[in-house]
Amino acid sequence: MKVRTRSSAIVGTLCLVASLALTTASANGAAAPHHVAGVALTEVATAQNPSAGTAGPGGTVWLAERAGTVRVLSGKGLSEPVLDITAETTLDGERGLLGIAFDKEFAHFYISFTDLEGTSTIDEFAVRKGKIQPNTRRTVLTQTQPYSNHNGGDIHFGPDGYLYIALGDGGAGGDPHANGQNLDTLLGKLLRIDPAGATPGKPYAIPPDNPFVDDPNAKDEIWAYGLRNPWRFSFDARTGDLLIGDVGQSDWEEIDWAPADSEGGENYGWSQMEGTHTFRGGTEPANHVPPVHEYDRSGLACSVTGGYVYRGKAISGLQGQYVYSDYCDGTLRTLRIKNGKVTAVGDLGVNGGSVVSFVQNTRGELFVLDLGGKVSRLDPA
Repeated sequence: MKVRTRSSAIVGTLCLVASLALTTASANGAAAPHHVAGVALTEVATAQNPSAGTAGPGGTVWLAERAGTVRVLSGKGLSEPVLDITAETTLDGERGLLGIAFDKEFAHFYISFTDLEGTSTIDEFAVRKGKIQPNTRRTVLTQTQPYSNHNGGDIHFGPDGYLYIALGDGGAGGDPHANGQNLDTLLGKLLRIDPAGATPGKPYAIPPDNPFVDDPNAKDEIWAYGLRNPWRFSFDARTGDLLIGDVGQSDWEEIDWAPADSEGGENYGWSQMEGTHTFRGGTEPANHVPPVHEYDRSGLACSVTGGYVYRGKAISGLQGQYVYSDYCDGTLRTLRIKNGKVTAVGDLGVNGGSVVSFVQNTRGELFVLDLGGKVSRLDPA
């Protein structure tokens, strides 16, 4: 996630939030605005710099706090930490505990964090009766980071049962090492691996249908590339379509889309492209997949926060719409996407604060995480 400087509890790296209108555009032409049924944000808990979350067993929601703790949100409120790695990470730059995920059986729990040297790390724990087993911890994947920003760090299991990992381009500005278009690095990529296929000496297996497994000049783990700092991605719980919020450099924020039947290999353009626009004299790659939606930096917009396609039952008028926000603007907005094209854009009329992430529970209902501490549920007004 791209950040701006201010003095705050997050070590002065993130920007002040307010709600202003954005200038938006669909990459495939203007989309009609649409009315969204009334919604409200209901505060359900307060956490310490909540950074990510995931649906947990028994209808719970598990929340990551950026400093390195994990807590469980249930009908009884927010638990004491069920995992604490605060001694193993740091809040320098954009580092910390950045992602958590369960596999489909809730048999394993995964954390995505930067260690004390800034290395992106994915660790796995076995889970028994809904509880993490600390003595089963193992490291699945690591990637060194040249700078303290653009770590990405979001992780999810896809409908295919494989673990997807989003990594930023390595940081600084303008992709100085050209990682986005370089297939010989994991940086600036969306990865797809199989932790269940681990063998002695190999902490994960490569899915045989990954798009670059037969390319000696590319990393086998890569599923898609050309990403700057993919800040929250998700799969539509009903269709399996993939949506990625990718933070722009200075002018354009973008949302990328791929259908459920994609064979991978999409090139989202960075750093030759920023959204649908060439970046600093770059040339559009022949295989560039433009974003399904982009918006500029008018108002207070600065950093897209990707969300989810709503598949809950509480708000019928929101069904099937993609809900997302911007970290600095905080307004919750929607897209209606059909066959890879945005057919309507919307504004929910509520502000989530410093929206750093969304969480979808097992019933399809959405929660909004404000890095300032507030955890809210999206409810009918």
